[in-house]
Amino acid sequence: MKLSNRIRTINKGGSDGWEVFLKARQMIADGHEVVELTIGEHDRRTDATIIHAMYQSAVDGNTGYASIPGILPLRQAIATRVQTRTGVATGPENIVVTPGGQAALFASHMAVCDPGDKALYLNPYYATYPGTLRASGCVDVAVPTRSANAFQPTRAELEAHVKGAKSLLINSPNNPSGVVYSRETIQIIADVVKANDLWLISDEVYDTQVWEGEHISPRTLPGMADRTLVIGSMSKSHAMTGSRVGWVVGPPDVVARLVDLSTNTTYGVPGFIQAAALFALSQGDPLEEDVASPFRRRRLLAQEVLKGANAVRLVPSGGAMYLMLDIRATGLSGEGFAHALLDQEKIAVMPGESFGTSAAGHVRVAMTIDDEKFVVALKRLVAFARKQVP
Repeated sequence: MKLSNRIRTINKGGSDGWEVFLKARQMIADGHEVVELTIGEHDRRTDATIIHAMYQSAVDGNTGYASIPGILPLRQAIATRVQTRTGVATGPENIVVTPGGQAALFASHMAVCDPGDKALYLNPYYATYPGTLRASGCVDVAVPTRSANAFQPTRAELEAHVKGAKSLLINSPNNPSGVVYSRETIQIIADVVKANDLWLISDEVYDTQVWEGEHISPRTLPGMADRTLVIGSMSKSHAMTGSRVGWVVGPPDVVARLVDLSTNTTYGVPGFIQAAALFALSQGDPLEEDVASPFRRRRLLAQEVLKGANAVRLVPSGGAMYLMLDIRATGLSGEGFAHALLDQEKIAVMPGESFGTSAAGHVRVAMTIDDEKFVVALKRLVAFARKQVP
């Protein structure tokens, strides 16, 4: 029996970019000590008070089917958070709760694209983007950006690929680069989207991790609220990666259709988990700032370590829990560098090529280990890179 083309072509039959990560995990399983700087997993667990709220809700009997759009108090809390931070009128009718930001990305493309529609996204990109678009039936098209421009898309780069497209997916603060799009960049994106009648899907799961500049949601720009779907999540802001609570912010008619999709796919998010998310949001900015603070601190530590390093160039970053390092001076590809670093130094980083051709010759470093160990690992990485320079 033959499987569907859709499921067989999610990764186009090739690499999904996770070889170094899997190799590192196997080395750890075999008893080797490996410094992992690969995935965006906090080195702190979900706050105990959130876990207690989840437990108490379950003990109190909140273990049955929950409201599929999301429980009203949670949708209201998300809407209030969005409106307070963006100034755009937002109510629960603009919110649908999903099992994490990944499900929100998939649902958003299912909502605005028909099978065979051309869906754009920016290169470099989060590793699941192309597979998510293909799984939703889209023809995925990556728009290249340049390291020399801090991976900020230009009007020319967008316009070169926009003909015939139905949607554009962006991500700021950005994974993998850590770049925060400038106001000028967001305005260019909005202008191109409106001029070409595209839907804009804005992945803003790192909106609480901004170290330099400002986070600008394109939904705030004139004429954009009715054509923008915003992806949010509790994963990065509240260290709740395993709880799988995300959402889509969009026009009420789109949200209503997304509820139809949830009814026939995920059937919502467990009520006791939604109760924990509601409790977490009720703790306000102090908790979010506490969760984000290690990455703010480690970025400054990394800047000191990398200052003056000739074999490694730090791509200017303003947010998220990652650093993108340009290692082209070593003469190695990102993949070659990452594999050699793992083999020789037992340090695991993600090759830039895992995130698209625009990041070739780079590696992504996740700032997700203790400060002291992080600094030591970066110094070893810099010393390793220096030895590779021809």
